[in-house]
Amino acid sequence: MFISSTDPHNVAAKIKEKAAGRKVILTVPEKTILDIPQLVEELNKLDVQFMGGIFPKIIYQNGLYDEGIVVNFVDRVATLFVTQNLREKDFTIPSAPLDREKDYCAFTMIDGLTGNISNYLSELYRVFGTNCLYLGGGAGSLTLEQKPCVFSNEGFFMNAAITIIYETSGSIGVQHGWEKIEGPIIATKTDKNIIQELNWRNALEVYKEIVKSDCGKELNEDNFFDIAKSYPFGIVKDNSECVVRDPIATNDKGELICVGEVFNNTMLDVLKGKEENLLESANKAAQLAVESFPNPTSAVIIDCISRTLFLEDHFQKELDNVVSLLKKENDQMFIGGALTLGEISSFNGYLELFNKTIVIGLFGRK
Repeated sequence: MFISSTDPHNVAAKIKEKAAGRKVILTVPEKTILDIPQLVEELNKLDVQFMGGIFPKIIYQNGLYDEGIVVNFVDRVATLFVTQNLREKDFTIPSAPLDREKDYCAFTMIDGLTGNISNYLSELYRVFGTNCLYLGGGAGSLTLEQKPCVFSNEGFFMNAAITIIYETSGSIGVQHGWEKIEGPIIATKTDKNIIQELNWRNALEVYKEIVKSDCGKELNEDNFFDIAKSYPFGIVKDNSECVVRDPIATNDKGELICVGEVFNNTMLDVLKGKEENLLESANKAAQLAVESFPNPTSAVIIDCISRTLFLEDHFQKELDNVVSLLKKENDQMFIGGALTLGEISSFNGYLELFNKTIVIGLFGRK
């Protein structure tokens, strides 16, 4: 369901009317003028159980929206919980009994600018294991200013994650399309999502040299984001596509700030994108999901905001291609999603935080 109203009372009433006892997942683009604490209060008055996140943009069917609210309803929910204090690593994930004979999805909205995201995902997987498909994304603002961005019946939070686990069958497709131009290099000193040294040297100096050798441009404070969006890192993985890490800013020490952790002594490649490769990777992600789970009733598209910044006007082509492939399976299916600061998926048995990647989840009953 798509809601264009921004009046909290009206929004809550529309959701209550359709919820019919089901739990609710809300995605809201950051430009929507909506009083989130007031919406939380209104939904609590109506006894609606919900979770939500603020994202740079949202997806509904084949449309990309700067304003509005996408509402998804889920039933057969095993648990819904908020985890705070992620950056301080002072958190515990509550367990819940899951029937090993049933399939579940664990859907997570997490502050994409907090630290210890990988630790949170590792703990989530330790608690719930292979009983679930894992899917989700990093909430937050394209300004990269950290502020409250996820919400539930308990309030409006930053430095937190909200996860809902519900019974459903499904499949996931994950691809990125970026190609190696340099590496491997070693992240010899890191602190959570900050790369301090590469190959025992200042991280920014090494990165600047690699970028300049490819494009001829000198990175500086003013152009860093515009140029770096085309040159992410790839965490080297054996026998699988690398996991992309997006350097989004620097600090006054010449360190690289990424979306998601990079651990000490991680082997990295420097990657570069081509439009045709990114478009093809999105098609492949959709095909992989469809091949594993034909006849879905709903789809969730989690796509990195920096893919839109790279593809610019051609991003709509990526979205149109994916939706067209999905609609061939069921032209009535619900399609929702968001452009995120980091993408979460358990594709190929690993639970990871990805960057610059498209994740497509298909769901329904077998």
